Amino acid sequence: MLLSRSAATAQEKFAVLNCRRLPGRLNTSETALLLGFQEHDIAALIVAKLLVPLGKPAPNSPKYFAAVEIAERVSNAEWLSIATKLIARHWRKKNSSKTRSWRAEKVLDGQQE
Repeated sequence: MLLSRSAATAQEKFAVLNCRRLPGRLNTSETALLLGFQEHDIAALIVAKLLVPLGKPAPNSPKYFAAVEIAERVSNAEWLSIATKLIARHWRKKNSSKTRSWRAEKVLDGQQE
């Protein structure tokens, strides 16, 4: 459906959402679109085992997901809540490490906040 991750136009995204029948497997772009997350959030969901890719893909290979499992997750409010909390925690942790290192650099440079 979506040819490449970065080249997905609004028209292509709209076509996925309006599909009568989804294809059997979805790539990360299509999965993110259907779940309502950003593409870069899918990796965090995989690491947390909230999403399981088909087969056993190598870490640097494209990931595909079963459309029936994604459709189940879309209609499960509890799963969506857990996934949303996980993503928020993931980015809070990632951004706090940036802030700490930035503050440490300022202290080392002799600057005060």
